[in-house]
Amino acid sequence: MTGRLALRSLRHRMGGFLATFVALFIGATVVMACGGLMETGIRNNVPPQRLAGAQLIVTGDRTFVRPGGKHKEVVLPERVELPAALTDKVRAVPGVRTAVGERSFDAALTDRGGKAVGHAWDSAALTPYALDTGGGAPAGAGEVVLDAQLARRAGAGVGDTVRIAAHGGSAAYRVSGVARPTAGRDVPQPALFFSAAEARRLSAREDTVADIAVVLAPGADRGAVREGVAAALAGHRVSLLTGDDRGTVEHPETLAGGEDLVALSGVFGGLAVSIAIFVVAGTVGLCAQQRRRELALLRAIGASAGQLRRMLLGETLIVAVLAGAAAWPAGPVLGRWLFGRLTGSGLTADTVEFSQGWIPAMPAYGSMLLTAVLGGLLGTSAAVRARPVEALCEAAVPRRGLHPVRIVLGLLFLAGATALALVSLLVLRGPVAASTAGPTVMCCATGFALLGPWFATPVTALLHWPVRLLTGPAGRLAALNCRATAARTAAVATPVMLATAVTTGMLYLQTSVAAATERAFTEDLRADAVLTSVTGGVSPSLADAVRRLPGVAGASASVTGSAYTERPHDGDEAKRGLPLTGVDADGARQTLATRVTAGSLTALQGDTLALPEHVAHRMHRGVGDTVRLRLGDGTAVDVRVVALTTGREGFESALTSVGMLAPHTTAGLPDRILVRAAAGTGRDRLLRELAAFVERHPGVKVTDRDALTAQHARNTRTQAWANYLIVGVLVAYTALSVVNSTAVSVGNRRRDFALQRLTGATRAQVLRMMTVEGTLVALVGLVLGTAAAATTLVPFNLAVADTPLPSGPPSIYAAVAGGAWALTLAATLVPTWAVLRTRPVEAARA
Repeated sequence: MTGRLALRSLRHRMGGFLATFVALFIGATVVMACGGLMETGIRNNVPPQRLAGAQLIVTGDRTFVRPGGKHKEVVLPERVELPAALTDKVRAVPGVRTAVGERSFDAALTDRGGKAVGHAWDSAALTPYALDTGGGAPAGAGEVVLDAQLARRAGAGVGDTVRIAAHGGSAAYRVSGVARPTAGRDVPQPALFFSAAEARRLSAREDTVADIAVVLAPGADRGAVREGVAAALAGHRVSLLTGDDRGTVEHPETLAGGEDLVALSGVFGGLAVSIAIFVVAGTVGLCAQQRRRELALLRAIGASAGQLRRMLLGETLIVAVLAGAAAWPAGPVLGRWLFGRLTGSGLTADTVEFSQGWIPAMPAYGSMLLTAVLGGLLGTSAAVRARPVEALCEAAVPRRGLHPVRIVLGLLFLAGATALALVSLLVLRGPVAASTAGPTVMCCATGFALLGPWFATPVTALLHWPVRLLTGPAGRLAALNCRATAARTAAVATPVMLATAVTTGMLYLQTSVAAATERAFTEDLRADAVLTSVTGGVSPSLADAVRRLPGVAGASASVTGSAYTERPHDGDEAKRGLPLTGVDADGARQTLATRVTAGSLTALQGDTLALPEHVAHRMHRGVGDTVRLRLGDGTAVDVRVVALTTGREGFESALTSVGMLAPHTTAGLPDRILVRAAAGTGRDRLLRELAAFVERHPGVKVTDRDALTAQHARNTRTQAWANYLIVGVLVAYTALSVVNSTAVSVGNRRRDFALQRLTGATRAQVLRMMTVEGTLVALVGLVLGTAAAATTLVPFNLAVADTPLPSGPPSIYAAVAGGAWALTLAATLVPTWAVLRTRPVEAARA
């Protein structure tokens, strides 16, 4: 009975039905898309390309369990290589046809062709590559094979001479052959193939290999061979990869990228669910207000509260089922589009396959049904619970006041926002302080939404007189309407508040993080110029040669990395570990602005470390003490503390010797040389001297300090772009809520407008009143949204920049405020104009 009544009720309320359907559909689609991104990050499928011919790949285990109470497993940032001698052990396992110790290193054609990856020629059989007619394998140190893609780009053929930069140097090579992958395989990374001896010399470490590729003998059982390899390598930390997992060896950056994608999708998926609750509950609640008289009449003629609840639940479930069916194909489409934008921004590699099965649909449908049911029941709870005698009276005069449960929940959420803000201000430092941003904004916004009438009333009262003075009688009537119907004003202002809070909070948080990071980077840098290599690594010997130039006061080879503290363990260490910067002791003082409070940077030689003061204090270590570090490639090393330094807390790095850190990075070399001009030598003159110097070292390039700072800023903005994208999707969804809520609210006032017109008001006067009312509602939402955003921005900026104001252009807030006002005004005036087209007498009878 109640089901049939629910179907008939929906048929005659298409406006409310469509508003609820759209809110549920888009909410489920956004949540499902975030679920697809999370599934993609968890699966992290990277189909093999260059190593497709190997059925099993042995690689170093890049997982590390951090010490301490939580024992959280992390992915080491550098490639973990294997002893080359293990190749023979794998080759001897029964069922193995051949095993190839893979060497991979960055290389580039200096004059043309661009970057590539260098390998030994014996690994070409793993794709497999085949030589074009007339070519041959590299026979000695001076020969190379180019893949067809690179040869075409460089315009080189068999017998030509090309100059190749690799491992910090460059040399001329004769092209002995051109190879192309067979069987139509697509290998997007350009490849260079050298002789085995030359590839060993150009590798970061001659006694190790990047991985061991295993080709099975015909008829061999893969499982048995895998067990045999594992037994042969017992005692070594290795990973045995098959299937699509083999692709992570070719693209090791995808391991960390998968974790980043999971974290990003988890955070924004949670935000999407929270916003969906507001959007759906607000829309359903406003639609329910249209039915207060209907529900009151049903109660008066004998319908029980349980029957009304079942009817409302039936209506909501029908809409939810239809919205869920529409979201099933739309979720993967949106997820794939978002993934494409994220790969374009560099957050994750484009070699990762987007994966979305049925699992992400479950939380999307669960959140959709939960919010729809709760929103419907909560929005109509007053009419359902009313006694029949009071029902008709209550329909005419809505009950004032909030439910006690709603008050308690609202206060709890505001208390949670206060606690998170204090954590950001007093406990966290540096970029990690941004980790509480999303929860703080959403807690505060949830509290404001639950206690909406409490906050909307004083804000409306505060704006009453300015609005009245500026807009005259229309403004006075609009202000009186807003004050008299605080619940309706709060319901319409809530999505405006939410959009303002999320947009302002997240955008200014990103600009503040970028500004603080850039400020810390420039404050620690005294170098006037920097030398880098097209392959990412420079020879350490170049630093000595640069120091001998006449216009140079100091030069230091430098490399960045990270490590995890093992003994003693730094309990506050972030997931990324302890940032490390390797420097030369001879040039560190001239090229870095690091202030030393104990010890000396000249002692940074060998296994030594200069710790930031606050880190040393947490670890109870000082000059002369020993710390055990787990470096980026998994190597454990005991280092002696030789200095304590100060800096902007949360942004500084621990300093170590470049000779200790560089060999434990994937490239095995410093990544740059910092140069400081001598007294009396201008920067332009220094750059000219360095430009003449690098002409004698092909593959090395020189940039000035400004270019280095600009590059660092571009990298920071690139990382933040992914957040901008997701925030944009959520804000677009919230903007839909503004339109939905405002349109439904205006539709509820059809009879009010009719009575105004019957008493003498013209259409223009009603439109002017609604213009002022829409502006007032937008202002209420903007004030509350700004307050919610401030709970995140003020503590964060006080923690990282000692100022309550965020960094970033005022145009961001101006755009947010202008957009919210324009959207609210359009959503108010368009349905008002449509309602006013009906004759007043007919509207009053509706």
